[in-house]
Amino acid sequence: PVRTGDLRFRAADVFEGWRYILAHPALRPLFFNTALVNGLIMAPVPLIAFLMLGPLGFAPWQYAVAFAVPCVGGIIGSRLSQPLVTRFGRHRVLLTAGTLRACWPLALAFVGPGIGGMVLVITVELALITCIGVFNPVYATYRLEQTPRDRVVRTLSAWSVTTKTTTAALTALWGLLAAMTGPRTAIALAGLLLLSTPLLLLGRDYSPEHQAS
Repeated sequence: PVRTGDLRFRAADVFEGWRYILAHPALRPLFFNTALVNGLIMAPVPLIAFLMLGPLGFAPWQYAVAFAVPCVGGIIGSRLSQPLVTRFGRHRVLLTAGTLRACWPLALAFVGPGIGGMVLVITVELALITCIGVFNPVYATYRLEQTPRDRVVRTLSAWSVTTKTTTAALTALWGLLAAMTGPRTAIALAGLLLLSTPLLLLGRDYSPEHQAS
């Protein structure tokens, strides 16, 4: 009975978080943007693994290196985010980093065999992860400022549930799409759709003013 009550409480929290997010004029587009971007970045990953480890003939260690080395971009981006905000302002950094992170994955549709293909993957992933490393701390700060203290847990729970569910659904959908069109076409389509996601960030003022209490 205690466990059932906990589940009901958590479900109610998630629904309350969704209601708050969808009614908030600034958080709503940011919510859809982050869910779509995360999903469209992650959905082609199994297809890239299939290409690199299958037809392109990469060894498992090469695939691992190609995706492990760029992770340093997360550290670089997170260290750069505060100085960039101080110099250029949060609004400009959020829009610029949010736009740039959507521009790189399309290039993965053109990965080829050998060293050239490995360098392409490392370059694209490094640039992508660095942009994400800049964007995430800035958007997370803004999200907290726009959320009253008594709604933080509910809002973050709803946000997390949505992004994870969207990623899982898009990954499954892209697997079906790749079966019908081929992996490169599916990867390219995800990259093209990503290019439209920055439109959700436009028309909003992300300056530190008017934060929620």
